[in-house]
This record gives sequence, C-alpha cells and structure tokens, in this order.
Amino acid sequence: MTSKQFEILAETRQLHVPIATAWLVEGIGEARGRQELFARQAPQKLNALRESAIIESAISSNRIEGVEIAASRRSVVLSGRGRLRDRDEAEVRGYRDALRLIHEDPQAVELSEETVLRLHKLARADSGDAGKYKQQDNDIVERYADGRSRVRFRTVPAVETPTATRSLIDIARRCREGRWVPAVVAAAAFNLDFLCVHPFRDGNGRVSRLLFLLQAYHAGCDVGRYVSLERVIEENKERYYETLEISSKGWHEGRNDPWPYINYLLFTLKTAYAEFERRVGETAEPRGTKTIAVLDAVHRMPPVFRVADVVRACPAVSLDMIRRVLKDEQQRGALECLGRGPQARWRKVTGPPIR
Repeated sequence: MTSKQFEILAETRQLHVPIATAWLVEGIGEARGRQELFARQAPQKLNALRESAIIESAISSNRIEGVEIAASRRSVVLSGRGRLRDRDEAEVRGYRDALRLIHEDPQAVELSEETVLRLHKLARADSGDAGKYKQQDNDIVERYADGRSRVRFRTVPAVETPTATRSLIDIARRCREGRWVPAVVAAAAFNLDFLCVHPFRDGNGRVSRLLFLLQAYHAGCDVGRYVSLERVIEENKERYYETLEISSKGWHEGRNDPWPYINYLLFTLKTAYAEFERRVGETAEPRGTKTIAVLDAVHRMPPVFRVADVVRACPAVSLDMIRRVLKDEQQRGALECLGRGPQARWRKVTGPPIR
C-alpha cells in the first residue's frame, strides 16, 4: 500500500490497521505521555543526551551505508572545528549539520521538496550531485560474494523522479491535514514510498532517516532528540533490509504489503522510548550520562561480547571511559573478562544485574 493508496482507502473509509500496528501506536502514545515526567525528574541529563544522540546518529546512519570514519577522528569531525581528511569525514559532518537543522526547530522545517533537496545536499556534503535528483535510473542491486547479483527492486525511472517525489510530498501533506491515519503510521509509510522512489543517485537511505526523524517530530514524537533512532535501526539492520524488501514487492502495481516495514519503524520508535526511560529514569544513583550509555549498550549486548562492540555502540563515549565502566561492573560481579588484551571477550555473569 503506497501513500496514494492511503488516500484512496481513506476516501472509501476502508482502511484497516493491523492489530500489531495498533498496539505499537498505542505503546508509542503511552511512552510520549511518560517522557515529560521522566525529563522533569532528571533535566540535567538532557543536554548530554542531546549531544550524544547527534553523534550516534551521524555515525550510525552513515555506517549503515558503508561510510565510516576512524574512532580517533570522531571528536574532530563531529565538533566541526578540525580539518577533514576525506570524503567519508565530510559526509559524517554533513549529516551532523542536517541533524542540527532538524533538532533546532523542527516545526519550522516543513516537509517539502526544498527540505528534501536541502537535507540531501547537507548529508552528501555538497558533493557534485548533492541536492539534485538522479540523472540515471538506479535500480537496487544485491551483489553476492561469488560474483552473482540480482535486482532487488526497480526504482522509479530518473525521468519520473521529480514528479513522483512532489506527488509523494503532496499526498503526505493531505494525509496529515485530513488525519487519514495516525501521524506516525503516515511517517513510516512515507519512508517506504521515498525509498521506493529512490530519488537520488546516492544518499537515499540517509535522507530517508532524516525525514523520518523530522516527521516523528511533527507527529509529537521527539524521542529522537535524546536517543539516536539511526543507531536503533543499525542495531536491527538485518530486519530493516528484510522488511523493506518484503514491503516493496508489488509497490509499482499498488499490491505491496506495507505493514512489515511500517511496524519495523514503529518498533524503532518504541525501542527508543524504552531506552530513553532507562537512561533518564535511573535517578537513584548520581551516575553520569556516558556511564548510563555504556551500561545500556552492555545490556543490549549478547552474553559474550568484546570491547570493540561497545565502542561501536557508543560512539560518543571514549575507550578509556568504556573500559572503566566494564571494570567497575567486573568488580561488582556482573561481568567477567575472558582473556587479555584488545581481543579479550567479556561475559555477562548470572548474579548482580548490569546496573
């Protein structure tokens, strides 16, 4: 079901939201209501959470697309003060600039063609085709290690892309004004359609995540200000690609099933709210925000993990800080170190929970 189909179904009053989707929407609504309470309990933590979310989002959203920078360069690149060494660093900084645009005053950033092109221009760091629609068709091709490949999805042809993008934005506007479906459901459906149109030569995934963050704000869900939605997506990347492929089948003919992908993005929002509550709701001890971030990352790790896994999950926290927190948990008996050196593994111990 594309956004155009949302319009048709709304006009005929035949839209049926799956029960799983309804539960997710209800859970998100309840979490929104609790967010203000948790924020009032620990307002001093919010500034640190905001900055951490921007760093994690810029790193994770680019990393999903294969754009990665050295951990030692993150501070320089994301502070905006140091000189950049290569294209990857420029794109990570550009994504940070796009995030700041959205976070500063999201209600002033309208969902429009101008916004879509501007976000692409920022995320692609003003490269040659930044802020410009694709000039050639760009089907999504999956390549295998043995040299084989397959066309996973045929996107909208380049010649039709500007019209398709404008139409999608217009339908989204009328959907919002007419309240055809819950706003978060409409935002997720827009995201699916945007990726199926695939309006740019490169950077479509990153722009789609920026637009989802913006539309979540417009829907009253500002948890992305404090918890990186992009990092949550990266941590569930396999499911991201799986549901996207499922929901894009039959899209051109209007016979696709959008709900697997819509539910995936709603699950992302709900997961982010749960993490926000864990981080801000832990007011019993005067621990720092970075300590809580590390503990939360360890909580999400498999039973056995490496320091590098935590570093990857906490781009806003230094390696020394991560090691200190792990050692503290080891002394408490919650973690056990298996081996020595950088490749040593850590194991969660049955006993005192990760605090």
